[in-house]
Amino acid sequence: MSKVLFVHAKGGPPLGYALTRVAAKSSVHLLALSDLPPGAAATAERLCASILVPTESERRDLVSLIVARGQVVGADAVVTFSEYAVVAVAEACEKLGLAGPGSSSALARDKRMMRRTWQEHGISQPRFRPVASEQDLHDAAADLPLPLLLKAAWSAGSTAHQIIRSPQEVAAAWERSREVMAESAQLGYAELHVADADADFVVEQIVAGSAEDWFDQPGWGDYVSVEGVVVDGDFRPVCLSGRMPTVEPFTERAGITPAPLPHDAQERVVALARDAVDALGLANCGTHTEIKLGAEGRMWVIETAARFGGAMTVPQIEEVFGLDLIGMLVDHLLGRPVTWPTRARTPGEARGAAGSLVVLAVDGAGDAWPDRRVWDFPTVTEAVPVSDGSRLSVVAESSLPDGALVPVYDPAAGANTMAALCRLSAVDPQTAVRDLGTVVDLLPRVLPPASREEALS
Repeated sequence: MSKVLFVHAKGGPPLGYALTRVAAKSSVHLLALSDLPPGAAATAERLCASILVPTESERRDLVSLIVARGQVVGADAVVTFSEYAVVAVAEACEKLGLAGPGSSSALARDKRMMRRTWQEHGISQPRFRPVASEQDLHDAAADLPLPLLLKAAWSAGSTAHQIIRSPQEVAAAWERSREVMAESAQLGYAELHVADADADFVVEQIVAGSAEDWFDQPGWGDYVSVEGVVVDGDFRPVCLSGRMPTVEPFTERAGITPAPLPHDAQERVVALARDAVDALGLANCGTHTEIKLGAEGRMWVIETAARFGGAMTVPQIEEVFGLDLIGMLVDHLLGRPVTWPTRARTPGEARGAAGSLVVLAVDGAGDAWPDRRVWDFPTVTEAVPVSDGSRLSVVAESSLPDGALVPVYDPAAGANTMAALCRLSAVDPQTAVRDLGTVVDLLPRVLPPASREEALS
């Protein structure tokens, strides 16, 4: 039987879901670079032929660790679905002589190199500057049109994002972003292979989005993601996912598959995504490309990743389009024939819609909840109505346990302050957006209030 080394780290689709799909195709050996979520530990024990938790000293040379483990288990393929391990896995695959993301995978990870590459290819994107010091940021603020968005070059999940509206905000933004990257590293949300990656930043112009120019109905955010895969260097688009409006600064709240764009608009978005992915020279990997939608048909590429979309993006695609992208990628990496989509699937081909909601202590207007609340999903199911044909569930391994205090939302920390991840199945995308909006509106009213002691903790 074929053997796959699965490198687990923070991020990506839920571990239990991913392991189940890989185990259906091969024997699985798990290399756990992050703690296994409590809800997935039993699944891992049941499905994996071996589980290795390396020591801190072993992790210092991550590529050598992956190569050595791949050789010990006789891996025929190595996979990861984590943003933080993509580069290490790509380099290990090169050394093992196995199919993988390829030698240019860092271009889809380091936002500075990514944007330079797109600039060289003339691809539409916001104006930007790499920054390595507070002085660099001051210089960029004097040169680029305000407002600006400061990002950590190797971050994910909107971590360490800071909006700069005036030159007077530069110093505070620089200090806070560096603090958040240090805090994120302690939580395991940081690049695992590149040394001192938390010191690298990029600042970019905030371009004006216009969801109403692209969507026929309300409730949608002004950007979409093109989900896809690169197969032997050939980009294969799979579908588009839409978003609800982000929470300031740009923290993603909810994603919905499919995105109900008209056919001609979808074709234009996919064409831009293809240009962006092709420019990076990837080999064999999932892709997730985010594109900002502006007025009068304008578009800008935000970023691309050399892995499938995180959270529930991949399960949503399987639910509505019947495509097991993880299983298909594993088959391809193992040299088996796979029938990949030749074009992006359209909303008309979807079986209903699927969405996911990151529970943050922020209301629909983007304001913080007026008081502290306790997470309790049974209360949510009882008190929050959804449409006929819709079903709301919780992704346990990505959520706090019932009874836990909902964290205060920290704009700089982004998704690091989430309380839970909910999943919604609906009859169509607009119903999904409406139902998720209802959940957002009602959570601060229906969740149990925290005790005085909890609120002060």
